[in-house]
Amino acid sequence: MFDESSRPPAALAPAAVLFTDNAAAKVSELIAEEGNPNLKLRIAVAGGGCAGLQYSFAFDEKADADDAVFTKGGVTLLIDSESIAYLNGAEIDYAEGLEGSRFIIKNPNATSTCSCGSSFCV
Repeated sequence: MFDESSRPPAALAPAAVLFTDNAAAKVSELIAEEGNPNLKLRIAVAGGGCAGLQYSFAFDEKADADDAVFTKGGVTLLIDSESIAYLNGAEIDYAEGLEGSRFIIKNPNATSTCSCGSSFCV
C-alpha cells in the first residue's frame, strides 16, 4: 500500500494529532445530520493525488484494534496504524472562507503539497 522508503521515522512516539475545536464542532454537526451518534471520523492516508499521497475522510461506526483514537468535544477521530506515521504531529482543522469550507490538515511531515492541499509527499 505504501512505499516504505517514504515513511516518516516512527521515532515520533507517542503519536499525537491536534484535533481543533472548529474541526470537532463541524464533525459533531455532520454526525447530527446523519442521525447516528455512533459515527466516528476516520482519517487515512493512501497513495494517490498529484503529490503522491492523499488524505481521505469517512465516517465509521467502529474503531479497529490498531487505530489511534483521539476524542474532542464528544467527537472521536480514528487514524489507522499505517496512516498515523504520516499524520503524527498534524493539526486537523476546519475553516470557512472565500474559497468555501473545508477540513485542513497542517502536516509537519509533508515536504511538499499540491496547490489545493489535498495531497502531499514526505
